[in-house]
Amino acid sequence: MRLSRPVRWLLLAVLVSLIPASSYAGVFISVGFAPPPLVVYSQPPCPQPGLMWTPGYWAYGPDGYFWVPGAWVPAPYAGALWTPGYWGFSGGAYLWHPGYWGQTVGYYGGVNYGFGFFGLGFVGGAWHGGVFAYNTAVVHVNSMVVRNVYVDRTVIVNHTVVNNRVAYAGGPGGINHLPTPEERAAMNGPHMAATSFQSQHEQQARNDHGAYFNNNHGRPAVSAASRPLAAENHAAPMGRPNGMNNQARPTNNAYRPNETQSRQENRPAPQAHQQPRQQEHQAPRNEQKSESRGDEHHR
Repeated sequence: MRLSRPVRWLLLAVLVSLIPASSYAGVFISVGFAPPPLVVYSQPPCPQPGLMWTPGYWAYGPDGYFWVPGAWVPAPYAGALWTPGYWGFSGGAYLWHPGYWGQTVGYYGGVNYGFGFFGLGFVGGAWHGGVFAYNTAVVHVNSMVVRNVYVDRTVIVNHTVVNNRVAYAGGPGGINHLPTPEERAAMNGPHMAATSFQSQHEQQARNDHGAYFNNNHGRPAVSAASRPLAAENHAAPMGRPNGMNNQARPTNNAYRPNETQSRQENRPAPQAHQQPRQQEHQAPRNEQKSESRGDEHHR
């Protein structure tokens, strides 16, 4: 039986009312057709400590679906982890659930974004004493600069949801992965919305005609940002979410090195290298080109 348009909107309204308020912020988006398959691309190496990977995704704009390049992002506070947004099918439409920052990674539909986000949780690294360590079995780092690393390949099997680049949960051909108790607890826990620089990053993609699937047919010229997004120069926009402890407070700096690391990193840099280090904190320049190698996205 085909439901009338008013009934469909009523069902959608009921569905949205059941979603925790912290899991969606800003504009409510409902689309009548599924997003394209995820783009295959190579991850640019993490250029400095304290940055978190936010995978690329399909968003929806005036001309249909457009690709938001993956990017390295300064953590808004020590202990912050990013839960990617995802498309979920319900009530005959595809609904967008925005990503958020929290102390644990919640449900993101089982979408396999790669690089530690294999559909279940996050295995690309972990926080230890206010410092983030990178699992180089699944993420790329500049080993000359980023030294706090480890290798753990065993986590890939237990955290991978096989979905062949499908970008949405539920519906015809969608991912069949319901939230685990741990994901549900994280989903209902305290959240922080995307930073202003993340929002600007998406807006830049929205304004780029080449980012739209109708123009690039799933092969955007820019699939990942070659430079990291800028850090907030003030406390995170939403402040500290209720329920977060003092160890997870917003900070102006994404990374707090220990005493030994401070001595090493505070050495004067050669004159020829001073300008590039200053540019690392400017707004990103999307220069990374899309790759055709199919294995890179799922590394």
